[in-house]
Amino acid sequence: MFRITRYIEELLNPTPLGPVRQPPGPVVIWNLIRRCNLTCKHCYSISADTDFKGELSTEEVNTVMDDLKQFRVPVLILSGGEPLLRPDIFDISKRAKAKGFYVGLSTNGTLIDESNINSIADVGYDYVGISIDGIENTHDTFRQKKGAFDASMHAVRLCRENDIKIGLRFTLTQDNVEELPQLLALAEKEGVDKFYLSHLNYAGRGNRHRRNDVYHNVTRQAMDLLFDTCLDYLRKCIKKEFVTGNNDADGVYLYHWAKRNFPDQAEHLRQKLIQWGGNSSGVNIANIDNLGNVHPDTFWWHYNLGNVRERPFSEIWQDTSDPIMAGLKAKPRNIGGRCGECVHFNICGGNTRIRALQIHDNPWAEDPGCYLKDEEIGLLLEKTG
Repeated sequence: MFRITRYIEELLNPTPLGPVRQPPGPVVIWNLIRRCNLTCKHCYSISADTDFKGELSTEEVNTVMDDLKQFRVPVLILSGGEPLLRPDIFDISKRAKAKGFYVGLSTNGTLIDESNINSIADVGYDYVGISIDGIENTHDTFRQKKGAFDASMHAVRLCRENDIKIGLRFTLTQDNVEELPQLLALAEKEGVDKFYLSHLNYAGRGNRHRRNDVYHNVTRQAMDLLFDTCLDYLRKCIKKEFVTGNNDADGVYLYHWAKRNFPDQAEHLRQKLIQWGGNSSGVNIANIDNLGNVHPDTFWWHYNLGNVRERPFSEIWQDTSDPIMAGLKAKPRNIGGRCGECVHFNICGGNTRIRALQIHDNPWAEDPGCYLKDEEIGLLLEKTG
């Protein structure tokens, strides 16, 4: 996750570099259930409205949670499928809160209504993220259900009325990029706390639809709009968080944006971005699926590192005998192509490995999702110098 607001704040009010802070353990995105009431086009878990056999029981979830706490995991993002379809979701959530985790709920929002909003509020979730794919017709088409947009927006309002931190999660594709300005306006109108833009990653149904990934120039325009919008909020002292995910080239692109708009602070920002270090799949980001399989992140469902029924997560996560985990945990990672030659490799860390695997059949090849120009990553300078 790339925290745009944090880094643009550094341009307005620079802070000392200080030592690099490493989180005590990885953020764990936990797909507690695969069942979902929707069949979204870009779903990485290829969920459906049916029960899936072999999912972790409540007792097994609690055992894993104890291990995660002992391993100093700071954050649990409870996801699915649709996590609200799991009958014990509130019991699991309350236990996680009681153990001191930061607990987020990732939902499509369509099942949040007057019948359960009090239960959601009682949990005390630190954050509820509701996925949105565009304005009404576009969203309903992506979600393949008429009325999904209205139901999700009703959930946003109920959460806001109950003082629950709420955010919109938007996956950028060629089919919906033109609606980004409208979605940013919607986020302002509805008073949401956070806007998360996710670049399309090639996994699950998202892999089937990768031909609709946004062309690089359009991605750049979307990032410019997001940066400019965030800056405008900060200058007006309006509290709203902007973040992106699944394309760590965003950090390098922000640096170039800063060179144009804040030339005196661009080098300071670059040093802060180097401390961030880019992609952290397999290091500071982890995933546990509904069957207890552990993955480097949520887009690696085809690749299992181990199962929490057989070994504790804490053991699986530290085991670098697995070649993927060894490669992901290497500092620096050994990545080829444009990524390996990039002068800003220490900012993005080689970006997202799953796209390289899907396109090149090689997880250590260059990331085809990098939208930076050759001159922005030092290639033309090297060739002509």
